[in-house]
Parts: sequence; structure tokens; C-alpha cells
Amino acid sequence: MISKKEVKHMALLARLKLSEPEIKKYQKQLGEVLDYVAQLQKLNTKNIEPCSGGTELVNVFREDEAQESKHQKDLIDQAPQKENGLIKTKKVFTDD
Repeated sequence: MISKKEVKHMALLARLKLSEPEIKKYQKQLGEVLDYVAQLQKLNTKNIEPCSGGTELVNVFREDEAQESKHQKDLIDQAPQKENGLIKTKKVFTDD
């Protein structure tokens, strides 16, 4: 079983404030999860093929490529200040 100290440490890492009853509840629940994982680790999976590859999923996203916008020139032309085909703005970061 997981200790109260370990539950409090995990709560601290997760930025959770737990009451004493909640600590006891999570101590029991986390202990049960860890016990179940320990049971799964004992299983003999030597002759079992992985099943994660059975979906045949492929990446459907296109490569990220810069594309000329139809309206880019119109937008830049409307800017009050521009330089080298870009909109010129006030400084955002300073050396102060």
C-alpha cells in the first residue's frame, strides 16, 4: 500500500490541497491501482504480439510549408508603417 507521505507528496506536486479523509481515500485508491499494475506485470506476454499497430493509422496532416497569402500584400499596404515587405511596429522588448 502507498503511504500517506507519498500521497501528500503527489498532492503537492499536483498543487492539490487534500483533507485527511481525501488523503486516506486516495491512499486506498492509488494502492489498488498499483496492486493491479503489479498483477499485470506478472503476466507472461512472451508469445503475445503487440496490438497497438492494428489500426493502420497514418498521418493525415500535410507538411508545414510557407504559402503566399492572396491578401498579404493588401494587408501590408494598409499598414501605417512598413519596411522590406513587413509591417513595422513599436518595440515590444527593450534593453531596460
